[in-house]
Formats: sequence, structure tokens, C-alpha cells
Amino acid sequence: MILDDLAHEIRGEVKGELRGRVSLGDGTLVNAKSVIKGPALIGKGCTISDSYIGPYTSIGNNCEILNSEVEDSVVMDGAKLINAGNVVDSMIGRGAVIEKNNSLPKGSKFIIGDNS
Repeated sequence: MILDDLAHEIRGEVKGELRGRVSLGDGTLVNAKSVIKGPALIGKGCTISDSYIGPYTSIGNNCEILNSEVEDSVVMDGAKLINAGNVVDSMIGRGAVIEKNNSLPKGSKFIIGDNS
């Protein structure tokens, strides 16, 4: 509900595509192959590279999202999603890291605590 009232505000550097209401913090970089579809809130000092950030997603400060899709999720400060695939309806704690894993079974819904 909070993101429904989000104002469109860009303080970072955007080379990718923004759709809808998106708020980017200072020092955040969105590269050319990334798409962010609002409402979405992205904190300060983040790097979004070759990724899709879907609506109703909130990303904290100093996060790195690389080659991943995140939608309807909360990613807290300092978390990293690297080749994480499609992450939906998830809560990712502070400093947590999600990287691609080739083992079975595969899943895409997470509730992960801090520094995991």
C-alpha cells in the first residue's frame, strides 16, 4: 500500500528502462540491459545490472542485483542476488546472498534472515 503512493524520483544513474513510478536513491546505477517497473523503491548505492525489478518491490541500500528477476519482494540493505533467477513474493534479509545453484529441487520463493 505504501508503494502505491510512491512519487517518481530519480537520484541515481539510469541507462536502462524505467516504467511507472520508480524511486532511485543517490549513487544507484541501473545499467542498459535492466528494466524497472514500478511502483518500485530502490535505495542508495545499489547496482542493478542485466536484471528486471518488477512492481511492488523494495530494495534497500547498497544492494547488488545481477542477472536476476525480482518482483513483489523486499530486499534489505546489503543483500546480493547474483544469477538468482526469478525471485517472487520474497523477503531477503540484510547482507544475505543468493547465487545460482544447479542442485535439485529448484525453488524461487525465499524468506531469508540477515547475513544468510
